[in-house]
Amino acid sequence: MFEKVNPAHPDKVADRIAGALVDLAYEKEADPRIAVEVLIGHGICHIIAETSVSLSRDEVEAVVNRIAGNLVADYREVPQDAHLSDNQKGGIRCGDNGIFKGVPVTREQKALSAIARSIYQKYGTDGKYIVDEARLIICQSNASTEELKSLYPGAEVNPLGDWSGGTDVDSGATNRKLGSDMADSVTGGGLHGKDLSKADVSVNIYAWLQAQETGIPVEVCCAIGDTSIDGVPYREIVETARDYIRSIGGFEKFAEWGLV
Repeated sequence: MFEKVNPAHPDKVADRIAGALVDLAYEKEADPRIAVEVLIGHGICHIIAETSVSLSRDEVEAVVNRIAGNLVADYREVPQDAHLSDNQKGGIRCGDNGIFKGVPVTREQKALSAIARSIYQKYGTDGKYIVDEARLIICQSNASTEELKSLYPGAEVNPLGDWSGGTDVDSGATNRKLGSDMADSVTGGGLHGKDLSKADVSVNIYAWLQAQETGIPVEVCCAIGDTSIDGVPYREIVETARDYIRSIGGFEKFAEWGLV
């Protein structure tokens, strides 16, 4: 059983904005410290950034308008907490406490992800999709229900009829669709809107990649300040995650679909 949402879902729009702001921070510094939270909907986008790198209001507004349209951007920027900043002095150490797991992606999960991408490529609007052993449920905004039924015979398509979706009718927030992004690997840590020093980003990516490579679940825990996790230097984990983020085109691209 698995649920997938596409990049136009309001929660994913929030993730994408947060990711784009992290990309901006990395353009300014090689290893910035930043954590971004986004709440979007009904004509406004609220953003709070705790950051070592200042982002101008013009830069933030340009990101919001490019991704979400002509919304009002309410931006609040504050410095990173001094204690958190001290944790990284003299080297890359684990940025937070956490329990993380990586689980191999199943055939069913891969199939639904492919369906979601195919539908989004055609329509490009808000959509949500669910699969279990007995049901395929497709909810796609601004789409021909009959056409989708012909493409996916037996699927339940738009059970309440046609709908418009998007941030004009729904709100979105960062890291609210982790089940879509991580499938069975989901734990308490959110993937989006954070720099690579944060365990929520790097350790989640590392554990997920390990699980895909080995075909078996991986579980690790860490404490803030750790210099290694499960015998692996934390800097190496960060670099593994950095390579992955670069390979897919950055944090904004990462936010579009997550790990699945």
